[in-house]
Amino acid sequence: MSNYYNAIEMSPVPAPGPDAVAPEPFHGIYGMPSFVTIPTTDLAASVDFWTRGLGFFELFSVPGQLVHLRRWAFQDVLLVPAAAAAEQVPAVSVSFACVLNQVDALVAACRAHGAGAVSEPADTPWGTRDVEVITPEKARIVFTAAKPFDPAGRPAQNLEALGITAPDADGVQEGAPGE
Repeated sequence: MSNYYNAIEMSPVPAPGPDAVAPEPFHGIYGMPSFVTIPTTDLAASVDFWTRGLGFFELFSVPGQLVHLRRWAFQDVLLVPAAAAAEQVPAVSVSFACVLNQVDALVAACRAHGAGAVSEPADTPWGTRDVEVITPEKARIVFTAAKPFDPAGRPAQNLEALGITAPDADGVQEGAPGE
């Protein structure tokens, strides 16, 4: 007996076939289940390659610090400036969503294991608590947990400055489809 079941409706990937049509680029704002972060020594050149070469679009950017690119839903890439000592930093990092009550247990489990390295949890300007893990293979893995959202808080102001409006008290985002 298999524990697997068909959940194809969750995916933006069309069924294979000669008449398959690619989905439109997805402009909605959602909690990303995972994404890659790629350091670059030239943000502008990287954005140009990813957009003109690979078909991604710029969802938003923080000048000189971050460019969030997207293609289909759940195809998110963050481009960031490379660290000065890039040869010591993993070339790519992968982030996975988690929930706040998992953060401390994750840190404890990584420390108890003894391999790799784990950071202290850190709060971000966009309203998450993140833990960075460097695996024994030198991969950078970030577990990121959304903190409760305060529409009047600093993270909401930071997002608004980027043109991302916060959801209202009912969880409806202004300008969302169906309004």
